[in-house]
Amino acid sequence: MLRIFLLLLAVLSPAVFADNSAMSALQITTNPDGSQEYSVTLQVLAMMTALSFIPAMLIMMTSFTRIIIVLAILRQAMGLMQSPSNQVLTGIALFLTFFIMAPTFKQINDQALQPYLKEEMTSLQAFDAAIKPMKAFMLQQTRVKDLETFAEIAGHPAVASNADYPITIVIPAFVTSELKTAFQIGFMIFIPFLIIDLVVASVLMAMGMMMLSPMIVSLPFKLMMFVLVDGWLLVMGTLANSYGIGT
Repeated sequence: MLRIFLLLLAVLSPAVFADNSAMSALQITTNPDGSQEYSVTLQVLAMMTALSFIPAMLIMMTSFTRIIIVLAILRQAMGLMQSPSNQVLTGIALFLTFFIMAPTFKQINDQALQPYLKEEMTSLQAFDAAIKPMKAFMLQQTRVKDLETFAEIAGHPAVASNADYPITIVIPAFVTSELKTAFQIGFMIFIPFLIIDLVVASVLMAMGMMMLSPMIVSLPFKLMMFVLVDGWLLVMGTLANSYGIGT
């Protein structure tokens, strides 16, 4: 991502790079190993531009997708259209994501961020080091079938290990696996509430109360059952355990 931005900047602004004396902050330095390092001002500009990709990265490269889908299915299964609100569900999903991703974020901090801040590695080296823990996390949650499917679509040759797949293949395969897992968990959550709806609808029909909505009558029973079984703890614990947290 950073390389693409810098490449576009170099193509669109050749005059800037051709005359470094005109703007001394924008400089490109060639390292002895052949790699290139960019001036601090240009790095800050690239980082500020990359901030626009953070929401997409948070959604597509972490546990956020699975969590928010499961919570949305739970709300629909209970028959609550507006409570909890979207802001509450997003907040719950966000902080649960931070909890689940904490070990991965710690690796990124230790292996990439801190060495970069101490000037022990270049920005591109830090970027490559930060990708490795994220890639390892995604591969742990990605089905082999999904990886192979996207590798076949991309025309990528066979690899000896899943870790050899490029990040461009791992991300869509990870998202696909997350969607499938989220719907599987959501299905299991939906079943108990569906049974309550069926029982209430059958009782109301047997009593001849066809004008009364079964959703209104079943809602208190579903809420009572959810509270009695400590449903929020079960859902949160299931989501965390699905990523191996606590095992």
